[in-house]
Amino acid sequence: MDTAAYLREVVTVLSQDVGVRSFQDMRKIEEAEHYISSEFNSFGYHITRQPFYFFGNTYNNLIAERVGASSPGKVLVVGAHYDTVRGTPGADDNASGVAGMLALARILAGKRLARTVRFAAFALEESPVYRTESMGSYHYARSLKEKDEDVEGMICLEMIGFFSDQKNSQRYPLPLMRLKYPMTGNFISMVGTTGSRSFLRGIASAFRHAVDLPLVTLNAPSIVLGIDFSDHWSFSKFGYNAFMVTDTAFYRNPHYHEPTDLPGTLDYGRAAQVVEGLAYAVATLGMQER
Repeated sequence: MDTAAYLREVVTVLSQDVGVRSFQDMRKIEEAEHYISSEFNSFGYHITRQPFYFFGNTYNNLIAERVGASSPGKVLVVGAHYDTVRGTPGADDNASGVAGMLALARILAGKRLARTVRFAAFALEESPVYRTESMGSYHYARSLKEKDEDVEGMICLEMIGFFSDQKNSQRYPLPLMRLKYPMTGNFISMVGTTGSRSFLRGIASAFRHAVDLPLVTLNAPSIVLGIDFSDHWSFSKFGYNAFMVTDTAFYRNPHYHEPTDLPGTLDYGRAAQVVEGLAYAVATLGMQER
């Protein structure tokens, strides 16, 4: 199965077969957790569960690790959240991000890595935990800090499936950004705060070398609306380099947090290019092929 077909399969299972995965829908959260774990296992990964508690329930972050051969102590985290807000099946937000993470793990499963890569599926990111210490990613980032792990950076996959070739389909948080950035939503973006500029630029450079999908990058202060609106926020709080890969969410996708965020609205061909570009970029951080 090629990458585009695999992405479609994962998004369909999570958003259509499982459906709404809010913090209140524990049965659905558990179904998603089981499916993601099974996919990791099918690629040969061992899963570590990190339980945490919220609102009287236990949720689990799922960690799959590919240990580096020559520098195992140096860690790159690739993460995505698998919950949704209430009322949306969440094909783009964030089944597409989870699908991208799984597809990347699938590609790298047969590679010999110099550095350790950890794939982290976070149980909770959406409201009411959003941008609080109750986020799954916050629990995980804090645990890495407590263990004093050498985290070189974190790549957050947050909505990677919605593209548009219509003029003026792209919006921005600041009016003047229209003068610099494209107004057609046919690109993927890498977005982070100013502290992660060097890390982001390195990944972006390798990404552009691998695929011809248009890429827009932005490092800006967190006062720019949306710049830290996902799990990379948690890692930044602990001083780690972190950014998100995103189709820009509500600045482009009219189905954001709506019941219409369905599998048929996504472009799996272009999402596959995102994954392929990231796979090459991770390789530049020290992957050694057999």
